[in-house]
Amino acid sequence: MSAVLQISDDQFEEKVLKSSVPVLVDFWAEWCGPCRMLSPVLDDLAGEFGDKINITKVNIDKHPNTPSQFGVTSIPTMILFKKGKAVSIKAGMMQKNDLKKWIESIL
Repeated sequence: MSAVLQISDDQFEEKVLKSSVPVLVDFWAEWCGPCRMLSPVLDDLAGEFGDKINITKVNIDKHPNTPSQFGVTSIPTMILFKKGKAVSIKAGMMQKNDLKKWIESIL
């Protein structure tokens, strides 16, 4: 079972851009209510998808460089990366089924 991985600005290139599998990056903050609601949904999906996709989180308060590099202006913002490229972006809270369909669309 895969787990959601917290990553820093320093780890972003290695864990996301150089990943051999697609990666979902959740940009979030501790003070964000919708972000906290989304967290258990991402945990569930990480378990369901296993090794097919890596699900990661970047805390925008602790690691501000990566969100600004990708134009993140609101949270939660999720970006799907495939072969080191951002292929799809979603902002705001999403229901589990919608998130699952979104992820499956790039696998």
